Amino acid sequence: MKILGIDPGLRHTGWGVINTVSNKLEYLDDGTINTITNTYDGDRLLFIFQKLEKIVKRFQPAIIGIERTFVGEGNLSSLKLGMSRGICLLVAAKAEIQIKELAPKLIKKSVTGSGNADKYQVNSMIKKLLGITPVNNDSADALAIAITANNYKDLNNNDNNNNSNNNLNKAIKRALLNQR
Repeated sequence: MKILGIDPGLRHTGWGVINTVSNKLEYLDDGTINTITNTYDGDRLLFIFQKLEKIVKRFQPAIIGIERTFVGEGNLSSLKLGMSRGICLLVAAKAEIQIKELAPKLIKKSVTGSGNADKYQVNSMIKKLLGITPVNNDSADALAIAITANNYKDLNNNDNNNNSNNNLNKAIKRALLNQR
């Protein structure tokens, strides 16, 4: 089963794809979608959308794992993260791919054993688990998200959240069909 992990961001969106064969993790690819910072946010979001669509078409994952939003200190940065995250959810919904939203601490704990691990620790464990050196910390985080989505693929995010995601996916699909 192929799983795409996405670490959303308006400047850098990390992505990583793994495959599971007989409960063994297999690395497929990783990278980062980098946008130009002095460009209109709408153009940046469209760029992320287009690149993610190509990645989804190329790998055809069964599951897309994405980090849940956490509200940081900066309202503007949280808003921009949310916009990027929305694009990632839109790509998954349009492709009718199951979405696994995962808490940041769960991702870190799943990969390193500690929910408070730093980026260096996550990157180091990705190297050990997959036998590769990730492109950068953003793609290492995305690979960690994919691994965690695999580890928790049989668990619902929670019934309310899952129903909410299904309803959101259906609403997005209806809206997209009305655009054509």
